[in-house]
Amino acid sequence: MGLNFLSHLSGIATATAQLVELVRPYRASITCTRKTMPGLRAIQKYAVRAGGGSNHRFGLDDAILIKDNHIAFAGGITAAVERARRAAGHLVRIELEVDTLAQLREGLETGGVDVFLLDNMPPDMLREAVRTVDGRALTEASGGITPHTVTAVAQAGVDLISLGWLTHTVRVMDIGLDYLP
Repeated sequence: MGLNFLSHLSGIATATAQLVELVRPYRASITCTRKTMPGLRAIQKYAVRAGGGSNHRFGLDDAILIKDNHIAFAGGITAAVERARRAAGHLVRIELEVDTLAQLREGLETGGVDVFLLDNMPPDMLREAVRTVDGRALTEASGGITPHTVTAVAQAGVDLISLGWLTHTVRVMDIGLDYLP
């Protein structure tokens, strides 16, 4: 059991290190998501850090992430962001998930957004989103990113690249243990 656990965590750390190297020429940082195995979140996130990556939110209370359901419930992006800003402490970051440039522009016009999560955008749209934000907030690419697509995503100029893949799909390291008397 211990060897399997070590193999799993080593796979996460190694994959993270490989991704960090792939994006090193660009300014993007690799981060994991909250998509972890039940009961293993802390140690899986530690493995990401050991590989040179960073952690996204550890739990729902670390920051406010406004998603499509929140926007629908609040009655729109502006209402959702304003409501979140009123409820959040002054040290709490607000991240807005957008999947179109129109949503991004509305979030920028509203103000109060610290990070824009650019969800499932192709590299050309990511590039346009980064130009539109123009340093007024951090940009995070997420959604379906793999080792095969991470370089193109990094070339778009985003600040962060989050991959659920790191903790829910990564291959374990093949580690053996031999006992020698």
